[in-house]
Amino acid sequence: MGEKKIIPALVVGGEATAGPPLGPALGPLGLNVMAIVNRINELTKEYSGMRVPVKIAVNMDTKEFEVEVGVPTTSALIVKEAGIQKGSGTPKASFAGNLSFQQLVRVAKAKGQQSYGKNLKSVVREVVGSCVSMGVSIENKDPREVQREVDEGKWDSLMES
Repeated sequence: MGEKKIIPALVVGGEATAGPPLGPALGPLGLNVMAIVNRINELTKEYSGMRVPVKIAVNMDTKEFEVEVGVPTTSALIVKEAGIQKGSGTPKASFAGNLSFQQLVRVAKAKGQQSYGKNLKSVVREVVGSCVSMGVSIENKDPREVQREVDEGKWDSLMES
């Protein structure tokens, strides 16, 4: 079977290169670095511009590899959905961007498998919490107000699917 070596890395979606962090980690193992970089870029292109955790599992005997892609941070997903550069420097006073409730649900679904939330509604609550700390409004409302509405069941119909 051969010894397996796991190499974790943080790459920018669709933009990994043979330079650091991948080249220095993979080169000494006698691997085809470009083949691995190309595979990572293929698997991470939907996360373009976001930092994405990846794990490269290498069979040290055969030099075969598998790439496992993680999910970007909640804040990276929010920034991408809202089309902003970063969160607000003064989240209590000003908003850096706005998400529709559908975008909020998309972020929650992307984070679903990594969350401790037991259902979509609890993951949505976690994402709303990130919106609060980042200064991102939801449906042009203060995210704290949306948090209350989620608790009251106002958005339940948009979370069923």
